[in-house]
Amino acid sequence: MTTQQKPLYIKVHSDDNVAIIVNSNGLPAGTRFDDGLTLIEHIPQGHKVTLTDIAKDGEIIRYGEIIGFAVKDIKQGAWIDESLVVLPKAPPLETLPLATRKAPKFEPLEGYTFEGYRNQDGSVGTKNMLGITTSVHCVAGVVDYVVNLIEKELLPHYPNVDGVVGLTHLYGCGVAINAPAAIVPIRTIHNIALNPNFGGEIMVIGLGCEKLQPQRLLEGTVDTYPIKLEEATVTSLQDERHVGFESMVKAILDTAKRHLEKLNRRKRETCPVSDLVVGGQCGGSDAFSGVTANPAVGFAADLLVRAGATFMFSEVTEVRDAIHLLTPRAETVEVGKRLLEEMKWYDEYLAMGQTDRSANPSPGNKKGGLANVVEKALGSIAKSGSGNIVEVLSPGQRPTQKGLIYAATPASDFVCGTQQLASGITVQLFTTGRGTPYGLKAVPVIKLATRTDLAERWFDLMDIDTGTIATGKETIEQVGWRIFHEIIEVASGRKKTWSDKWGLYNQLSVFNPAPVT
Repeated sequence: MTTQQKPLYIKVHSDDNVAIIVNSNGLPAGTRFDDGLTLIEHIPQGHKVTLTDIAKDGEIIRYGEIIGFAVKDIKQGAWIDESLVVLPKAPPLETLPLATRKAPKFEPLEGYTFEGYRNQDGSVGTKNMLGITTSVHCVAGVVDYVVNLIEKELLPHYPNVDGVVGLTHLYGCGVAINAPAAIVPIRTIHNIALNPNFGGEIMVIGLGCEKLQPQRLLEGTVDTYPIKLEEATVTSLQDERHVGFESMVKAILDTAKRHLEKLNRRKRETCPVSDLVVGGQCGGSDAFSGVTANPAVGFAADLLVRAGATFMFSEVTEVRDAIHLLTPRAETVEVGKRLLEEMKWYDEYLAMGQTDRSANPSPGNKKGGLANVVEKALGSIAKSGSGNIVEVLSPGQRPTQKGLIYAATPASDFVCGTQQLASGITVQLFTTGRGTPYGLKAVPVIKLATRTDLAERWFDLMDIDTGTIATGKETIEQVGWRIFHEIIEVASGRKKTWSDKWGLYNQLSVFNPAPVT
């Protein structure tokens, strides 16, 4: 953020005994604020300053919640970094209140539309893409080769098609295909193929000897909609009809042409905003995430819900320590129980790997002022806005309702993005304080900088600057409306995100908790 002559800090809640420093490059020892607070040491931007003396083992409070306990006596005006904070215990799941908060009375938001691609199943895409699904990683190199040929040689003949994406992954063979947890990757790969941005054109490339046979991939899992073989085209590279590499390539290109011809006939049409499915995700978070970008996304989420759209948030480890704030917001007791089931499942998953939630945050998060996963979680859930949660999805599931949805995923940027893609998002909002060039080829990703410093330095990578909230230039509401309108422009194809402009895309990373053999 631009240099401030006046020293500024942000205190989120009236009960907080710490605040974060707003000024670029931090503030030196001796800095005095208008309320009389004086720094006794240099404190970097985004890091916490004590507003009162805190005794050893005393509570450290931010967002009105205990984020940890002091390892020693800490004087007023001191810098609290992660080394001074003891991680508190996670909220016990069995004692949490379920569905105890009445849903806020949102006024319906009517009259907003976007230009999208309507599909036969009623869903609406924001892009018109050819997706090439793979049943096994063995074929990834061939698919990448073919995608390059399609882009250069075929797409110029199909001007209404936005692009082609190889849906490659590391799953499919050398795995325990019948293990209970295999439902996650199989469901995910299946549902990615059904993302609205692919227009229902299912094209599958397999090898032939893999455990995840294309037919099984199309059948999906007990909780997915099966894809009928006649609705898809499957190419197996080990088919004896293929003599040499060029024969394989020709077969794939011939199949791609048939799908491209159908996709090329699709046209954008005016659709209500209620047809949008928007995902929210953090990456490279910092202490500003919970006071600028994430609350602004939360406000935009409320606008989407008011308009009848779907907004989903995720990242289990960045929800777990704030789950006590979410379970009361469950629409029903059953939805609340589903939240607890997903938290419990992930607790056990981490325990099986002999790790725990303390593995989050990352070094970059800590450098940005986040002391531990509790502080990170409290800021992360701000993306959910203020509505009640109407449905909880296991990893890779598709929603059956509209409104605010919790889609359980790991917190990893690449894995969360892949899982949300499987859950049917058609636009993603990605907040970052440290900065990342992250992008998804299949879905436009709008990146929001938590700090004006980052937005100015990465002016051609960040789509929206939310740091204006920290300096008081804009309110959360004003930025939230800007995000809402940006979603409509991007979803309509009238505006490109920076990641789409530069072609910066991450590979898919399907979550596989099942054994690899």
